[in-house]
Amino acid sequence: MSEAILDAQDRLVINALQGGFPICDRPYLEAGAALGMGEDELITRIDGMLKSGVLSRFGPLVNAERMGGGLTLAALSVPQDDFERVAELVNAHPEIAHNYEREHEYNMWFVIATETRQEIEKIINAIENETGLSVLNVPKMEEFFIGLKFEV
Repeated sequence: MSEAILDAQDRLVINALQGGFPICDRPYLEAGAALGMGEDELITRIDGMLKSGVLSRFGPLVNAERMGGGLTLAALSVPQDDFERVAELVNAHPEIAHNYEREHEYNMWFVIATETRQEIEKIINAIENETGLSVLNVPKMEEFFIGLKFEV
């Protein structure tokens, strides 16, 4: 991927919207007005940054557990020559929110987010049956809010 060029308005959008997004009938209109731009321009800028890879996602972070859902971090130790096949099997589950390759004995790490806590074990069992590998389940013990923002 080539390096993306961000202008001052793109930087303004990224820096401002990390702190929150309006919840209303026309959030892009309201957010755009606060940034000195129209609704269509804001949507176009966000879409462009998503398509160029500057942003990997744009959306809310929802606490699944507070809504009665389940959430856990999981890992697999995948033979390198089988990595792509296993990644496809894991990612085929709609409950997989993120999947990352790491340089470690456990080289595939992913987040499982389900509608209920009980579904976590069902997804883990399905992945183990499909891949023939044992899933390491690493549930959260305690949560800390650090308010991470990246100024550009």
